[in-house]
Parts: sequence; structure tokens; C-alpha cells
Amino acid sequence: MNWFRRKVSIKENTVETSLIVGLGNPGRKYADTRHNAGFMVVNRFAKSKGIQMSRVQFNAILGSEKINNSKVIVAKPQTYMNLSGQAVGSLMKFYKIPMKNLLVAFDDLDLPLGVLRIRPTGGAGGHKGLRSIIEHIGTQDFARIRFGIGRPPGRMDSASYVLQSFYKNDQELVGMTLQKASEAVSSFIEVGIENTMNRYNGSI
Repeated sequence: MNWFRRKVSIKENTVETSLIVGLGNPGRKYADTRHNAGFMVVNRFAKSKGIQMSRVQFNAILGSEKINNSKVIVAKPQTYMNLSGQAVGSLMKFYKIPMKNLLVAFDDLDLPLGVLRIRPTGGAGGHKGLRSIIEHIGTQDFARIRFGIGRPPGRMDSASYVLQSFYKNDQELVGMTLQKASEAVSSFIEVGIENTMNRYNGSI
């Protein structure tokens, strides 16, 4: 009887771990730029859950908390965007994260501001941070939140555009979209990718 109770107890105490990654560039210079939308999403989510982003591990700033019956790790790679996969790959291996429990948030030029596109898989679509992750973990089959930032106006170079801050008159919409994205992260942890797609895909 004691052996049986101990076996049940071990099973009940098994906690799955989720890894929520926001992509961006480190440092104050890039803090409010469009290319840091992924950082902004995880910052908003961490704040909503009282998660302190204070640890540094595998070239990433981390925070963690138990939410419902899951351990949630929130990470912001500090390797600069194009090398994001180095940190993500190391975190996945060290914490033994199931691929179904990885969620990556990042900016997307091909979506208008105010639009979220949540998917369970997909290619890099020209996003170098996402490409780096795919290369390091060996698959593109992981969930992602694409945060629309819109195309650059006129003939502005895309690289210059993503490294600029959002326009002042867009700040309200940016805030609303970040809130929706934060709620989508919570939904992913609680009910999985399919239900999250149904609830949060689309525009504000």
C-alpha cells in the first residue's frame, strides 16, 4: 500500500515545463524598436504573472514560475537576433523541453500592426532569428506568435524600419496588441496551441 501511494504521489508531482521565448536584440539602444516586439510580448506576459526576469543562463535572461500544473520558463536570448537559436537550443536541451511546449514570439513585417498570427509550425519566412532557432533545434515544428509590425513606408529599407521605434500615434494599438499576445501566451500554457489559435488569431 505504501509503495502504491508513493508511486501515485510521484506521478501527481510530475510537472511539465514550457519554454516561452521572445526574440529581440539586447541593450537600451534596441529596447523599444519594432524588432524587439518578441521581447515586449514576454515582458508583458512575465509582468502579468509576477515573473521576475532576473537570471542569466545560456546567454538568455530568464524568469520562471509554476502556473497551474506547469513550470513556465520565460526567456529573452541575449545573443542578438541572428544567433537566437544558440540560447534556445541550449535551454531546450538543459530543461528537456518537449517540442510541443515551446512557444516563440517575434515581429513580422508581412502582417499589419494590430494583427497576431499564431501557428503550430512553419518556416522562417525571412526572419533570421526564427531561422537560427530552426537550425539549432533541428525542426520548424514548434508554436509561434507572429506580431505584426507592418511594412516600411515608401522606399525605406526594411532593416532600418525594424530597428526604429513604433510611431507615437501607434502606441495605443501596440499596447492593445501586446496585451492580446500576453493573453495568448497564457492560453497556450493552459489549453494548448489549437485552442489558442481559435481564440487569438486575427486583428485587434
